[in-house]
Order: sequence, then structure tokens, then C-alpha cells
Amino acid sequence: MLSRKIMTTAICFIAVNTVLSCRNHTAASAQHNAADSLPPVETQKPNIGYKSAFAGQTRVGAIKTKTPLSVTVIDNSLDHPWGICNLPDGRFLISQKKGTMRIESPDGKSHKEVTGFPPVVPDGQGGLLDVNIDPQFSSNRMIYWDYSEKTSGGTLLAVAKGKLSADETKVENPTVIYRATPAFKGALQFGSRILFDKQGNLFVSTGERSAKEIRVQAQELNSSLGKVIHITKDGKPVPGGPFAHKAGARPEIYAYGFRNPEGMTWNPQTGEIWEAEFGPRGGDEVNIIRAGKNYGWPVITYGIEYSGDKVGDGIQQKAGMEQPVYYWDPSVSPSGITFYTGNAIPEWKGNLFIGCLSGSHITRLAIKNNKVVGEEWLLGDLGERFRALITGKDGALYAVTDNGKLYRIARK
Repeated sequence: MLSRKIMTTAICFIAVNTVLSCRNHTAASAQHNAADSLPPVETQKPNIGYKSAFAGQTRVGAIKTKTPLSVTVIDNSLDHPWGICNLPDGRFLISQKKGTMRIESPDGKSHKEVTGFPPVVPDGQGGLLDVNIDPQFSSNRMIYWDYSEKTSGGTLLAVAKGKLSADETKVENPTVIYRATPAFKGALQFGSRILFDKQGNLFVSTGERSAKEIRVQAQELNSSLGKVIHITKDGKPVPGGPFAHKAGARPEIYAYGFRNPEGMTWNPQTGEIWEAEFGPRGGDEVNIIRAGKNYGWPVITYGIEYSGDKVGDGIQQKAGMEQPVYYWDPSVSPSGITFYTGNAIPEWKGNLFIGCLSGSHITRLAIKNNKVVGEEWLLGDLGERFRALITGKDGALYAVTDNGKLYRIARK
């Protein structure tokens, strides 16, 4: 008779299309729920080989899209696009890093340039960054964006709003509603993405500005850096925030401890915010954002400094700090993210898609019960840096790249 210890560590086998090996029932179930039973798509050695906190937190089994796909370049004339959102009529509003926007038809046959934005600092990782439209855009024509703004103390992330003109060529009465302070003399890691909640308030992610002397403010509640903030359309703190009654804390802070959160989206199945974080050397993350939680940077991370040194004390877990749902090592450099919400490709329903920069591909993550159960890399042969993605109203997946291209990925 086997002892309890031997029984709980015994190897089990589950048939999916091939036989899966698993160390325990939980890991086996996760793999069983993936579409295929393939080795992880990542084959490179990790930078340092930190031990993950739980099974399936990194390098899950690969999956493969079975639906034949058509990949089309709709436009190749964008000027360093950064954000993309749907307009009510099916067109796209695309922000461009140097300070303008583009309204683009989904077939690429027509576009309009939108000007009139405040001056941006397009150096480094700064510029005109994300864009989103007011939930009542059809009646009020209001758009919201964030950008790197020059101040006497350096640069900072500013959030602004304005009205799209009737002829769709300029933004009227642009007004800054929020500034992520303090300013810093640097050009790196501003974040940032903008989401609207059901009440019409904004969630905005902010970067911690990279340098060692400023990054520590990601852990400080009297700073806007390295945070997800929750503000009204006028830039005021949404009442009842998790730190509204904490002395010395900024009441607009919703969650904290982030490095460079360049991806943020709603999970339509759970109603929760998911975030993608551009880590150091390795340690890129996906997180579920919950009120009042601390996501650990720069105290815990699965990455290392670009120099090869450990970050801080070189720890990956600490009480009171959240673990990522998933992480990558080596880096893929995640930027914009979106859950696929179309009906054209049913096997993608509920999957998270992540635009990757240094990885030069689009990552597809299959999710079950808030766990990653399968990973696929798409379009890796194109050599593109995928900056942002969205599900179009036609059910296709659209992506913009740093090379100025708008891709349509659809059922063939």
C-alpha cells in the first residue's frame, strides 16, 4: 500500500490529444483545460530561474488557434501609434506619439487627422499616449487622453479631455483634469492606459518613472507614481476609494506598487480590471487589479536589473503583496491588452491578447477561473512591435505597431 506522501506526488496521466504529465491534480486540471497539450511556447532560458509561487504562473503549455486566419495590413502610414479605441460607428480613434490622432475606417480606405492637442514631450517613452472616448460620446463627443507634459520640475503624465469637432479634424477646449505628480527629469515609464467604469469614471494607470531614486514612490501613498488611480471626468477622486480616509494618502489611489503598466482592460466575463506590466529584465506580469491592493514593485519581482543585479533584496514573494496571475522571463515587453469579445473566432472568446514589443508578437492567453491555462504567440514572423490591440465591431482583432501599421486579424 502506497504511503500518503507517495500517493500525493505520484505521476498521473490525462489524455487530451496526447498524454499529459502532471505533478498534482491541480496542475493536471489546468493543462487539461488548455486547448492543446504542447510544450511551453517560450524555449529560452530564464534570466535567473526564480521559483514561481504556484503552478501555471509562468510557461504553461502552448495552445494553437485552429481557425484559419487572415492577416491584413489596413494602413501603414500611422505615425508611431500608441492607443486605439472603437468609435460608435465602427471606425477607430488612434493616438499618435508625436501629438496627433487619426480616425481610421476598418477597411483602411479613409482616415482623418485630428489636431489641437496640448504640446507633448515625445522623447523616450513619452508622448501622446492612450486615448478613450466618453461612454456618452454619441451625444457629447468627448474624448480623453494622457500624455507626457513638460513642467518646471521635469515631465509628468497628464490626463486631459476635449470635444471632437463636428468635422472630426480637431479637439476643442482641451483641458487637463489630472497630473500624476511629482514630476521627474526623465523620459521613461509613464504608463499608461485609460478605462471607464460603469458610472463613467476613469481608471488610469501610471508608471513609476524608472530611476532607482524615484521608483520607490510606487510604494508610497502620497505619490501618484506607480499607481492605478480612480478619478471622475473632472479629475477629482472618486468618493469611497480604498485610501480615502487614510492620513497622508492620495484619495484617488485605487491600487499601487506598479512599475510600468502599459496594458489595462476590463475582463467582460468577471467585470474585473486586468493589467499588463512592463517589468525589468524579465518579470513582465499580468495582474488582476483590486481595490487597495499592493502589487509589490520594487520590493518583489520575478525580474532583475538590466545590469544583471537583483532588484532590491531579490525577493519574489512577501506578505501583503499580490502575486501576478502570470509572468514572463525572459521579457516579452507587454504593452496594450484586450480581451477578445467578438463572435467571429469562437475559440478566442474570453482570451486575453497582449501586444508585445521586444517579443515582436501578439500573446494569446487562455483563461479559466482567473488562471492562465494556455499560451500562444501570434504573428511573430512579422518583426513588429505590437503597441495596442482591440476587438473591432466586426469581430476581428485589430493591432497597431510602432512601425505605423494597423493590422486586421480575422477569420479567413
